[in-house]
Amino acid sequence: MSSIIYTHTDEAPLLATYSFLPIVEAFAAKAGVAFETRDISVAARILAQFGLADDALTELGELAKTPEANIIKLPNISASIPQLKAAIKELQEQGFAVPDYPEAPASEEEKEIRAKYDKVKGSAVNPVLREGNSDRRAPASVKNYAKSHPHTNKPFAEGSKTTVATMGAHDFASNEKSVTIAQDDVLSIVLETAAGETVVLKEGLKVLAGEIVDGTKMEAAHLQAFLKNALSEARSLDVLFSVHLKATMMKVSDPIIFGHVVKAYFADVFAQYGDQLAAAGLSANDGLGAILSGLDALENGAEIKAAFEAALASGPRLSYTNSDKGITNLHVPSDVIVDASMPALVRNGGRLWGADGGEDDTLAVIPDSSYAGVYQAVLDDVKQNGPLDPATIGSVSNVGLMAQAAEEYGSHDKTFEIAEAGTVRVLASNGDVLIEHDVEAGDIWRACQTKDIPVQDWVKLAVTRARASQTPAIFWLNESRAHDAEIIKKVRAYLPDHDTEGLEIQILSPELACRYSLERMRKGEDTISVTGNVLRDYNTDLFPILELGTSAKMLSVVPLIAGGGLFETGAGGSAPKHVQQLVEENYLRWDSLGEFFALVPSLEKYAEQAGAPAATVLADALDRATGTFLNEDRSPGRKLGTTDNRGSHFYLALYWAEELAGQSDDADLAAAFKPLAETLRANEEKIAGELIAVQGQPADIGGYYHPDAEKTSAVMRPSATLNEVLAGF
Repeated sequence: MSSIIYTHTDEAPLLATYSFLPIVEAFAAKAGVAFETRDISVAARILAQFGLADDALTELGELAKTPEANIIKLPNISASIPQLKAAIKELQEQGFAVPDYPEAPASEEEKEIRAKYDKVKGSAVNPVLREGNSDRRAPASVKNYAKSHPHTNKPFAEGSKTTVATMGAHDFASNEKSVTIAQDDVLSIVLETAAGETVVLKEGLKVLAGEIVDGTKMEAAHLQAFLKNALSEARSLDVLFSVHLKATMMKVSDPIIFGHVVKAYFADVFAQYGDQLAAAGLSANDGLGAILSGLDALENGAEIKAAFEAALASGPRLSYTNSDKGITNLHVPSDVIVDASMPALVRNGGRLWGADGGEDDTLAVIPDSSYAGVYQAVLDDVKQNGPLDPATIGSVSNVGLMAQAAEEYGSHDKTFEIAEAGTVRVLASNGDVLIEHDVEAGDIWRACQTKDIPVQDWVKLAVTRARASQTPAIFWLNESRAHDAEIIKKVRAYLPDHDTEGLEIQILSPELACRYSLERMRKGEDTISVTGNVLRDYNTDLFPILELGTSAKMLSVVPLIAGGGLFETGAGGSAPKHVQQLVEENYLRWDSLGEFFALVPSLEKYAEQAGAPAATVLADALDRATGTFLNEDRSPGRKLGTTDNRGSHFYLALYWAEELAGQSDDADLAAAFKPLAETLRANEEKIAGELIAVQGQPADIGGYYHPDAEKTSAVMRPSATLNEVLAGF
């Protein structure tokens, strides 16, 4: 591979790419490093499904299985159904012949269309590219900056009533069954109905010897009873009701659970109008916002809308994701992502926002109890010991098992909403029953797989990181949970393959591991959390948000099992509100630090792959420049008239050029960059002024999910002086 692949993704990261990548390409060209781009945005993935664009995601998935891979992946939308529908509508309006999303496919053609869209929605990108496990940690420059410029973690009020509500029984955690496969096989999943019919849910499921296969269910009747009780509890405590799910990554199960929450809160409305809403294709799974926006098409839409408004006024107080616009916690499933919403709750003193914009305690509802205890442990700690002080606390980094769609995130094509009562069985090819569950209509049943080679690599990576940093490594595994018990057997089998002499390596349940890590943090000590795939996601938001104020500043390296590298640019999401601000005010708040950090190890990897020492010089200079960038406080501000994303890129370019001009490792590079550094410094005031001058007016990028490249480039590169300097370079 002779190039680094830089991905075009979605929303704010995509906009930032139009500004930052031209700078990177200009600098890298002087060292003989080439870049290519691949579009893996939601829009591009939709177009690829219908033959209207190259299938870049599949191409990169194959590349990730080779030693030549060197991919920089920016955050992308894990599209919920409302987002998917919005992207389809935009593409249709732009003239692309893509079909509507079939809500209830009946014909074979509709089923085929739905299957194609199912490949796009939710976490469609990460399982394809992540052919390795995750190493996420805060770079030293970021940690030092956080200590010297600490953000505020608010204290909890005396007597705070904020708490987590979770099922604890009859859910995915408690119903899980797990087996380790003895030999290669092809499995099937069937539903034996109470009427004696056999329904094939999934067939041709290839498994390898040593692979762990799980099956579990969420019992709908118990979920409904739990939600009814939670709503009653929120009312009696007089706190806000909020739900926290992962309807983007868990793209089949969690939208269904979200729909249950919507129907539980608006129980009377659905009792009266539910059949009519369903007939109109308005699903609770898509959220209250989608329902309300579709009511205009109904003859009695105003009547139904009034019923929803009356229920909101009389029901338990809801938390709001945007009280100014009347957007509740139940409006959009992708607005209540647990790994972002719960740390924000902790940072804000245990409070969320109500209808009037005021803050209040909340009952944080996390229905499945698999990891809810982690968040309760954090709430308990902060209530007892006060807020964490970023100026003094230690770090919790992460080594995450995610290769080859490990664990829950690999369950999408094996998750089913059960149509009728019976028994779900996972069958070996010889007919042996490996796992079975009795189910009722409406239950959510899912299976997932964890291959053995990724587990071996995960254990190796944990030991490598513990040795390199001389930091305790804690496996967050619960021996009383079926899946974790199988994983623990493997961890204990593979740890002796590595030199662990003098290292502290423990296995603790997630709740105990969380408490232990928090204790060490408060002493200023670091800890490595070694976790499965979902906790990897949760921990790499939870701890960085408390330590650094954001999770977007993490170094995220995926050493690919085949020997290549995937470099992810932080866990900060794709920031839709930032796009709205750009369109309204021509100001982009997105912070590209994650891109700066990811580029350093990518260049180092390129130097190794291509035998190009100049790439290492580029990387070292960029690392030093990023430290200067932080010390000079050049990250985007929050207000018009300050440096935004585009201005931050200019300053990074200035510091990077000066570092390259001043280094002595490569005289040719120093000579090449000296005039550039001098020109950028001489024109600093002019360039900064041009970048600020455009702020305050609307910006036209020609689309949200599929912006126009020419228009977007013009908006994101508004400094004629900077553009001329780079072109001349």
